[in-house]
Amino acid sequence: MTTQHHLPSGTWTYRSLLNNPDLSADFNSLEFGRGNLQINISDNGILTGKIYDTGWELDLNGSYQGGAPATLWFRGTGIVSGSLWVYDYLCYVVPNIPGGVKQIPALVGSVTRAIPHPDGQGGTSPAGVVCSFYAVLQS
Repeated sequence: MTTQHHLPSGTWTYRSLLNNPDLSADFNSLEFGRGNLQINISDNGILTGKIYDTGWELDLNGSYQGGAPATLWFRGTGIVSGSLWVYDYLCYVVPNIPGGVKQIPALVGSVTRAIPHPDGQGGTSPAGVVCSFYAVLQS
């Protein structure tokens, strides 16, 4: 079995989803977040970068560990609409599937809101919320 051991640095398309087990839930109601995930990996496994979209950006700091699968741990921090946002990410590099056609490098994992922040509608987005995410490398 061939596995992917090296994570390419670059920009990834990021999407996160609420972990709702109700199969009848409308797919669009599951969206938690989306954006661009810029990842840079140094030779010694230090991860830096940013996750961003129109109107917001978080700086990323963490680590990359090779393996089968490779693991990434990183934290995103930034000021969004005047408030501190902090999110923690844990993900794995999806190994190439034997016989797969036109496979795109992908990451799968979880994101956790580390501290509460305003929700933009007068309320609070609470800490501790965990969602699943995936990201695919942009060409």
